[in-house]
Amino acid sequence: MTVESQRANVKAACQALSPVAIDHELVISHGNGPQVGLLSLQAASYDDVSTYPFDVLGAQTEGMIGYFIEQELGNLVPPEKPVATILTMIEVDPDDPAMKNPTKFVGPVYSETDARKLAATKGWTVRQDGDKWRRVVPSPPPLRIFEISSIEALLRTGAVVICTGGGGIPTMYVKKDKAEGPWDFNPRRLVGVEAVIDKDRSSAVLAEDLLADLLVIATDADAVYLDWGQPTQRAIRHASPAMMEEYHFQAGSMGPKVEAACDFALKNPGSTAVIGDLHDLDQMITGDKGTHINTDVKELTFHDA
Repeated sequence: MTVESQRANVKAACQALSPVAIDHELVISHGNGPQVGLLSLQAASYDDVSTYPFDVLGAQTEGMIGYFIEQELGNLVPPEKPVATILTMIEVDPDDPAMKNPTKFVGPVYSETDARKLAATKGWTVRQDGDKWRRVVPSPPPLRIFEISSIEALLRTGAVVICTGGGGIPTMYVKKDKAEGPWDFNPRRLVGVEAVIDKDRSSAVLAEDLLADLLVIATDADAVYLDWGQPTQRAIRHASPAMMEEYHFQAGSMGPKVEAACDFALKNPGSTAVIGDLHDLDQMITGDKGTHINTDVKELTFHDA
């Protein structure tokens, strides 16, 4: 989690992204799990009352990682190609059942004794994660991206836009007790939420709102596999959402990516979602690498072994 390590990783990613940025309209999203955990620990180490809420930490990581991407990608594209980061707020439903059922693990691991002590002093919810314990927070589904008009405006200028990082900044509307002045015509107030939004789900909503031709979910696997880790493993090349739904994929790894890809393809008939290795990005775009999910696919096909 050193700055040097993060910058090196971003630089490697931008080397794959730069040809796409030159030839296509490109919007970049990213994760923030390690970074938000680190910032949370740093804030908590200051004193017993300085724990920052996750919406604030999410905003901090969007700025930090966006800066790295802007700089490293800017070094690889023509100087006249603008690259811009937008802090992106995402609306969630305060009444969604997920708000009362925290499931998203965040931060470091603890012994059961320490975890329960932190839960009592800080009001956390903690759960067992393997042989250790960790904090869990709600992970509600994203409803709306507030900055979508700004993102579209930047795209019209030819900019590469970095947004919705870490799933976006979780926010929700609450009812106001009273108007705050004669200029106040909104009966609701937008506030931050102590939650984490799944980055793949938010990216799918973003791609849908932008009417994207292609949603690329880049990971460290070259495709989605059936029978992963077994002698019979096969890398899926083409599938429809209905075909993918016939199989089970792990919730902690490929499951959310497959769900997001299928959701985007279903809501945007004719558009494609592809899951694969970031370093195969150019071949994922041409259809030669990765798992491509589209409603027009009639037959499940596999890559050659």
